[in-house]
Amino acid sequence: MSEQTLEKNKETRGFQSEVKQLLHLMIHSLYSNKEIFLRELISNASDAADKLRFRALSAPELYENDGELAVRLSFDEKAGTVTISDNGIGMTRDEVIEHLGTIAKSGTKDFFAKLSEEQTKDSQLIGQFGVGFYSSFIVADAVTVNTRAAGAAVDQAVCWHSTGEGDYTVENIEKATRGTEIILHLREDEKEFLSEYRLRDIISKYSDHIGIPVLMETAERDEEGQETGKKWEQVNKAQALWTRSKSEISDEEYQEFYKHVSHDYAEPLSWSHNRVEGQQDYTSLLYIPSKAPFDLYNRDSKHGLKLYVQRVFIMDDAEQFMPMYLRFMRGLIDSNDLPLNVSREILQDNKVTQALRKACTKRALSMLEKLAKKEDDYLRFWTEFGQVLKEGAAEDFANREKIAGLLRFSTTHNDTAEQTVSLADYVSRMKEGQDKIYYITADSFNAAKNSPHLEQFRRKGLEVVLMHDRIDEWLMGYLPEFDGKQFQSITKAGLDLSSFEGEEEKEAQKQTEEAFSSVVERTKAYLGERVQDVRTTFKLQDTPAVVVTDENEMGTQMAKLLAAAGHEAPEVKYIFELNPNHPVVNRMADEADEEAFGRWVEMLLGQAMLAERGSMEDPSQFLSAVNKLLAQ
Repeated sequence: MSEQTLEKNKETRGFQSEVKQLLHLMIHSLYSNKEIFLRELISNASDAADKLRFRALSAPELYENDGELAVRLSFDEKAGTVTISDNGIGMTRDEVIEHLGTIAKSGTKDFFAKLSEEQTKDSQLIGQFGVGFYSSFIVADAVTVNTRAAGAAVDQAVCWHSTGEGDYTVENIEKATRGTEIILHLREDEKEFLSEYRLRDIISKYSDHIGIPVLMETAERDEEGQETGKKWEQVNKAQALWTRSKSEISDEEYQEFYKHVSHDYAEPLSWSHNRVEGQQDYTSLLYIPSKAPFDLYNRDSKHGLKLYVQRVFIMDDAEQFMPMYLRFMRGLIDSNDLPLNVSREILQDNKVTQALRKACTKRALSMLEKLAKKEDDYLRFWTEFGQVLKEGAAEDFANREKIAGLLRFSTTHNDTAEQTVSLADYVSRMKEGQDKIYYITADSFNAAKNSPHLEQFRRKGLEVVLMHDRIDEWLMGYLPEFDGKQFQSITKAGLDLSSFEGEEEKEAQKQTEEAFSSVVERTKAYLGERVQDVRTTFKLQDTPAVVVTDENEMGTQMAKLLAAAGHEAPEVKYIFELNPNHPVVNRMADEADEEAFGRWVEMLLGQAMLAERGSMEDPSQFLSAVNKLLAQ
C-alpha cells in the first residue's frame, strides 16, 4: 500500500495498481450494459448469506437472533443514492482492505500489461477477476460500504469510502446489525436508476434465481394514489434455480444463473441440469463457458464447482468433482449424501466424492460430444479450451478413447491452421490398405505444412495430421491409437509406405540404392559420430536431404519441449537421409575431391537440420561450406 495517514482509527490508503487500472477501465471503457452493476452487487450479497449459513452450522450464535437472510434494496431520489444491504457474513477491517483494495489473483499485472485498447472494451474482463463490486463505479462517482462481520462487536464495524480515484478511506464505526450495506452515490447522468420500476425490472431480469429473498422498499399508496408510507416487498422468486423442475426454467434463467455462479459476462455455450436418485442422490448443473479465463493455463489457479450439501452452500471451487483437464467447466453440485461439516480434506478420499467425480466427468464429456455436433459452436469451444482438453489423454486413461474423439486437428486435407478435423473424420478418409494414422509435430502450422517429410504423402494422396500446438508432442506419448488404428510419426526412420508402391517402383528403388551405396559410405565416413546413420531415401521429391530419428529415439519436438521447460534433454542423434534423385545430391556424388565433397555434405546436413529443428549446433561450419561452394 502507498502512503497512509492515521487520524484516530481513520486511514487513507492507496489502491493496488491493478485496481487503479481496473477502475479506469470500468469508468471509461467497460459495460455498455450499465445495469449489470446491480446483478453483481446482489450476487455478492447472496454469496455473503451462503457463507454465513455455512459458518452458522457449527456456530449458530453468528445468526445473532436474525436467521431470516435477505438482500434489501432502496433508493433516495433527493440524495441521489441507491443502497443494497444484506445480513450475511459481513467483513472485518482487514477483510475490507484485502477485498476492496487489492486483487489477489496471480498474474493480473501481466494480464493488464497485455491489454490493448480494443480489448479494454471486452466486458467479460470483470468476471475473470470475480471483482463485480468495482462495477459500482460505472454508475456512481462515490461509493460507501458499511459492514460488520458476524459475531463482531457493534463498535467493530467498518466504513469504506472511495470516489474511484487513487485511494480510499477506511475507519471503524458502530453498526447495530451484521452484514454489509453499500451506498452508491449516482453520477448525474445515471439517475435513471432512481426508479422503482427500473430497479424492479433489473432484479427480475438478472436476480430471480437468487436463493434468498431480494426485498425492495416500495411506496404504499391510498386509494387516490397518494404515498402513505413505505413497505418491504419481495421482488424475486427466491428459490434456488437448480431445485426447480427443468420444464419450469427458461434458457434466459439458465444463462443468468451461469453468470451468477461463474462471475462471467459472456453467455455459456451449453449447460446440463441433472437430477439423480438411487445409489447417489444429487443434483448437478454444469456449464460449458464460451470464453476462457485469463489464467486457464495456470494449473494452480482456483477452479471447480460450487458445492452444496442439502441445498446449504459449503464451498466455492471444489476441484474434487472435476479432473484437471476439465477445469474450464463451471456450475454446481448439490449432494444429499455428503455430511454438512465436510471439508476439502475429507472430500479428497471420500467414496461419495469419487462416485460424484466419475459421474460429473461422464456428464461433461457427454455435453462436449453433444456440442461437437454443432460445428460452429464446437469450433468456438475448441479455439478457447482445446489445448486444455488435450491434457485429458494423459490424465484420464478410462476416458481416453472418448477424449480422443473430441480432439480436433489441422490436416493436409483441409490445409488450414484452423483445427476442425476429428480423428473419426481422418479414419473415414483412410486409403485402402492404410492401417496407420500419419502425423507430424512442428513449432507452427506453416512449419508442419511445408515440411519436406510430407512430399511422399502428398504424392501418394495420403492424409497427414498436422500438429502444431506445444502440447501435441507430449500428447502423442499417451495416445498410441484411435479406433484400433495406431499413430505413426512421419519423421521416424521406421516409416514404411511400400504397400502403396508397385513392384516396378520397388525394383527401381532397389537398383538405385545399390548404385548409391558408395556415396552413402563416403558421407558416413565424413560425418562419423555426428549422426547415428546415413541412408538413402525415396520419400523426397523437391528436397535433397532430411534428418529423422529412430523409432525409439526422442523426437525433435519433445527435446525442444523439455529444454523450454528448463529440463536437460538427452542429445538427439539423427539419421541423415539422402535423396538420390535430386540434382544437388547427384552433384555431390560426382565430386571426386574429398574436401569439396565434405562441403556438399555440410551444406545438405545444415539445410536438413534447419528444416527439422529451426537451428543448428555450429552455423559457422555450415556458412563456411556454403560460401566456398558459392565462390566455386
